[in-house]
Amino acid sequence: MTKSSEVILEAVAPHYWEQACKELMKNDRIMRKLIPKFGTGFLMTRGDPFVTLARSIVGQQISVSAAQAVWDRVVIAAKKKVNPKNILALTVEELRTAGLSGRKVEYIQDLADHFVSGRLHANQWKDMDDESVIKELSEIRGIGRWTAEMFLIFNLTRPNILPLDDIGLIKAISINYFSGEPVSRHEAREVAANWAPWRTVATWYLWRSIDPIPVEY
Repeated sequence: MTKSSEVILEAVAPHYWEQACKELMKNDRIMRKLIPKFGTGFLMTRGDPFVTLARSIVGQQISVSAAQAVWDRVVIAAKKKVNPKNILALTVEELRTAGLSGRKVEYIQDLADHFVSGRLHANQWKDMDDESVIKELSEIRGIGRWTAEMFLIFNLTRPNILPLDDIGLIKAISINYFSGEPVSRHEAREVAANWAPWRTVATWYLWRSIDPIPVEY
């Protein structure tokens, strides 16, 4: 957990978590081993759409530890309050000094501008289906399907998200289901068919299998 976190995490499991764990352990032999191993943890949400999306942009294509280090510097640059107005108040150089690439600076500024201008339907996302949220988020520069899926998992806590573009998930499937052999998207999707309608929960436990410290967005 970041020392400079500007939003307190809700230490309450999603309402479906216990049921999901029971059904996953019943239906999948790997989950039967993994869930008891990390059974005390659960997915937590920040409840702040901008922070979740901004953290996802920061974390694109870099390690979890590197993303955390950059995010901590962004928080400091934004005077401990990461919100759209504070991000737009920072110069490109200040954001670059925090560790963001030129491309990510453009992305996070565009994200902030979308929020400030009111071009997003953030207050409606909780009532929209998964694909509709993904479609709207994907219209923002720098946000593709993976980032949108991270938002669905970590902000809206949708129960059945399968982020096939996530390197960690594919690695974990390879290790746990294929003895470390390379895994195609098709094979990963076949394995995950056994997890529905709780693919988010299975994904979370597979992430834990390769990194016991939960990722935050």
